[in-house]
Amino acid sequence: MRIVSLLASGTELVCALGAGDELVGRSHECDHPPWVRRLPALSRPTFDIEGSSEAIDARVRAKLRAGEPLYEVDQAALRALAPDVVISQTHCEVCAVSPEDVRRGQAAPAAGHAVALHTGTLEGILTGFLDIARLIGRPAEGQRLVAELRTRVERWREATAALPRRRVVCLEWVAPPFALGNWGPELVTLAGGENLLGAPGEHSAAVGWEAVQAADPEVLVVAPCGFSIERTLPEMPALAARPGWSELRAVREGRVHVADGNLYFNRSSPTLFETIDVLAEILHPDRFPPRHRGTVWRQYP
Repeated sequence: MRIVSLLASGTELVCALGAGDELVGRSHECDHPPWVRRLPALSRPTFDIEGSSEAIDARVRAKLRAGEPLYEVDQAALRALAPDVVISQTHCEVCAVSPEDVRRGQAAPAAGHAVALHTGTLEGILTGFLDIARLIGRPAEGQRLVAELRTRVERWREATAALPRRRVVCLEWVAPPFALGNWGPELVTLAGGENLLGAPGEHSAAVGWEAVQAADPEVLVVAPCGFSIERTLPEMPALAARPGWSELRAVREGRVHVADGNLYFNRSSPTLFETIDVLAEILHPDRFPPRHRGTVWRQYP
């Protein structure tokens, strides 16, 4: 089977199902596992993705106001690859290539088209894994992967059930601040936390800085969508310059953390379920060893 994945989480899923050698094309964002970068990239953003989170937000909003697409698919290259399956998503028009982007120009191949994510919950993600596994002829592998991930979820639910609930705010964007939504609040709960902003199953949304101040979290996690730790750190001085920063409990107690939003918080991929481990380390350092410290998360400053 010839598979094109125009979604980073879809690419990771195909590889986790043992079908990585059937991938023939990817999106510009697909980077895990690292070897997939050797595949031809068939999409590109139509806006400049460099610069600060504030600058990127302004460019995206301008595109949306103008009714212009955020992503462009190389239709000629897509046709030349003649895929049997094209994977995209319908969950967020800002985050990744959508079916509409694939169809734009009326040159999409006559292929089975799988949507890797159409919901913002952990259970919905697992259902999507099973759908993709069946579509690419790997139903047994899909069942096995989903069973392993469900076991992981239940193990963490039991491990943190009796622990105190740490009050936490997770930010998915810096300027403006976006509270982590979708599956994020579920991950926080499983890791032994109480998510203060952002609702489970609902899109992440901009919140006023005043809302962060009012929440006054014990723990603040900053994991911007698509940003690595290294890209997020230069954003932190602007966040720390916000009014009332030094009065936040998380700041006073040294419990501000920068995390890899790109791979561990924002993608609906198998790796997302490891994020429970990451959050548990951050929220309960006295109970869980910091195995991901330095690579997936860092204390700030």
